[in-house]
Order: sequence, then structure tokens, then C-alpha cells
Amino acid sequence: MKLDRIDIHILDELQKNGRITNVELSELVHLSPSPCLMRVKKLQKAGYITGYGAQIDIEKLGPSITVFTEVTLRNHRLADFDRFQRAAAKVDEIIECHLISGGYDYLLKFVTGSIGDYQRLMEQLSDTEIGIDKYFSFIVMKSPFVKHHLPLTSMFND
Repeated sequence: MKLDRIDIHILDELQKNGRITNVELSELVHLSPSPCLMRVKKLQKAGYITGYGAQIDIEKLGPSITVFTEVTLRNHRLADFDRFQRAAAKVDEIIECHLISGGYDYLLKFVTGSIGDYQRLMEQLSDTEIGIDKYFSFIVMKSPFVKHHLPLTSMFND
């Protein structure tokens, strides 16, 4: 499915406000409501829209920390990467996992209740045989901003 400028605009608006009404969305993208809704359904069916969710202010819930962790595996066979990824996916506190290039293999993003909680998780992961050779932790002191939307219009509009 080839996306046009209007499809990109629809995706851009929906990622900023997934609760927008179809009428409001249609006005923003300069379509009438019926064709706008048809495009949204087409984008959902084609897999461009994978879901809708609430963004939570974790600071209001209580103490928490965010930690970025660089992980290097002992071995680099396909089975080693697969074993690590399957294990990491089961840890609720790992909210992002990126296989990257450079001096290490993965960049993980953890959100936990405390440094002690993070330490216990890393000890458990290190004790299991998922292939971790070494890891480095970076504790987030402050996040001046976090964007939850992708720069779709600047990336894909002609």
C-alpha cells in the first residue's frame, strides 16, 4: 500500500491524539468524515496503525527510575540473539530493547521502582544462561522532554 500526503497527515494526527473524533480528524486533514474514516480503517487493516493507548505520568504514581543498559553477549550466533530477546521480552520492567551496532549488542530501557529493584533484575538476568557477557548501566537523572510521536510529516511528506 502506497501512502499519500493525506495518509501521512492522518497518521501524524492520530499519534498525537488517538482519541480524536473522526469529524475533528477529517477537518484537520481536509477530508469529509466518510472518506477520512475509510482511510483510517484502511490504515488499520494494512497494519500502519497497531493500536491506541494512554500515556501515563509515572511520577504521579510514585517513585521510579529509568535506566538505559548496554548489553554485550558472549556469543553472536543467531540462537544467542534469539535466546536473549525471548528472555528480555518476558521482563515487564524492560520497556524497550534495541539490537544496535557499535561496541555493544543491545540497548535496553528499564523502568523500575528503585535502583535496588533494577540491581536485583540485573542479577537475575546475569545468573540465568541467556548469554550476557557484560553490561553497563546509565541511570536517568532527569528527562527534560520525551516525545511520544514520530516526525512523520518531516520524514515522509514530499
